[in-house]
Amino acid sequence: MEINIVSVLTGRSADPPEPADPTEDLTALFRDHHAGLVRLALLMVGDRPTAEDVVQDAFTALHRRMPRLGPDVRLLPYVRASVLNGCRMVLRRRKLASRFRPEPEPAVWSAEAAVLLSEDRREVFAALRTLPRRQREALALRYFLELSEAETAEVMGVSRGTVKSTTSRALAALAKKLGGTP
Repeated sequence: MEINIVSVLTGRSADPPEPADPTEDLTALFRDHHAGLVRLALLMVGDRPTAEDVVQDAFTALHRRMPRLGPDVRLLPYVRASVLNGCRMVLRRRKLASRFRPEPEPAVWSAEAAVLLSEDRREVFAALRTLPRRQREALALRYFLELSEAETAEVMGVSRGTVKSTTSRALAALAKKLGGTP
């Protein structure tokens, strides 16, 4: 039997500790934030199946990239930015497809959505959908996900001042559309 002097003197094993399994971090991130990310995507794209697909694609891409990401990468802001980028891609595709569609399709609310959303919420949601993409993103991140200005700026890839001015303009536009005060 071999005696390891380092382990005897320090009370620790001489073998380096095994690195933490990155899959556990990803699993915890998914469990804790999946629903909120789906709600964020739903605000951006307007329908639940597409929102779920966007979030699933973001987590799949993160899982694939985990070995290449550094240990100091903050996973939650990374996946939030990935979800927003996925929503942007969906909206670009829809915009392109709408150019070739003869007539725009009216918005269809599912029975579940109609039951869950009150009339006021539907009006706000409809008004929110008319805002420019960047303003919708800023409002969703700041007030729906309750991120700070700095976190919102990090996810959107802009400065804090841009977040402040964008949210201010968005709130003013919503107030004008809904007949209220910002």
